[in-house]
Amino acid sequence: MNRTLCRIATLILVSAIFCLTVSCDTRKYKLPVQELTVTCADGQTFSVQAELAIKNEERAYGYMNRKVIPDGTGMLFVFETDQILNFYMKDTPHPLSIAYVDSRGVIADILDMTPYSLTSIKSSRSVRFALEVPQGWFKANGISVGDSITLSDGTSLMTLVR
Repeated sequence: MNRTLCRIATLILVSAIFCLTVSCDTRKYKLPVQELTVTCADGQTFSVQAELAIKNEERAYGYMNRKVIPDGTGMLFVFETDQILNFYMKDTPHPLSIAYVDSRGVIADILDMTPYSLTSIKSSRSVRFALEVPQGWFKANGISVGDSITLSDGTSLMTLVR
């Protein structure tokens, strides 16, 4: 009987781990990942593994329903034209910071966003990109307005615009 109980317990444990693994990934879209380099005014650099949200539906969904966003990762929202951008946190449980970035790759704004908030977080001027990361990542790394973002090979973010 002990052997049967052990097998049942093992089966339950394996099933639970499988279910948790499958349910932890709440991504609606399988977005490509691109390494970005953030260069600070003092020359220090930081890397971010960023999912690329390029299509309208990808940008609209963003990080919705994601409970875990690891440090050193983010999502880059790519827009076709320069514009004033507005983001909010509908159905987004993880606290985020957002950097609005112009077409030259220069950070125009860095703002914190509150989970589940419908309050619009607006860029201060027309920009082409938005980079969301776990809240506090920019501050912890000394990244500020005026710093720049490129692809890891040094090329412009504009190569992502379709």
